Amino acid sequence: MPASSNDRRIDYVEFVVADIPRARSFYEKAFGWTMTDYGPEYCAFADGRLEGGFTTIGTVSSGGPLVILYADDLATMQKSIEVAGGRIVKPAFDFPGGRRFHFADPDGYELAVWSKV
Repeated sequence: MPASSNDRRIDYVEFVVADIPRARSFYEKAFGWTMTDYGPEYCAFADGRLEGGFTTIGTVSSGGPLVILYADDLATMQKSIEVAGGRIVKPAFDFPGGRRFHFADPDGYELAVWSKV
């Protein structure tokens, strides 16, 4: 049987959050993601390419794999994250292939944003 087009690719990302409306608001404002509510304990998100969800079932804990998002304009994305309530935890730095910064969302999850420029 041939492999599907999603074989060995990230398919879904799920975050345990303390407050779904707060998480939803942050990611809508910072990134423009669309949301679908599935009751008081779950909200799915879509960024146009990848889907995931926020749940209150479990314990909020930072750490784990680093989720990295892409932005055409790194400075504008950083401002959007800060305005939405995110906190920059590692200022923008160069790396082979581009620049990136790390931020913490309102629940303390550390994510990164990178750009080729």
